[in-house]
Amino acid sequence: MADVAYISRVKIEPVEGKTRQAHLPAEEEPVLFGVHDEVAEHYGVSPDAEKPHSSTLDYLVAAAGG
Repeated sequence: MADVAYISRVKIEPVEGKTRQAHLPAEEEPVLFGVHDEVAEHYGVSPDAEKPHSSTLDYLVAAAGG
């Protein structure tokens, strides 16, 4: 088995409602995750209930495309 090359040290904290912040390596400020549009609708969140933020799914798709 190969040696471990990297361990990602990420901290996730709840903010409010579906919004949470992630402290990521190499980023000075936390990144906000939440819900918007169809994602909010899927989770039954009213568009007026929370400020929209990109979802974790959005970040996964962006990472896979990069």
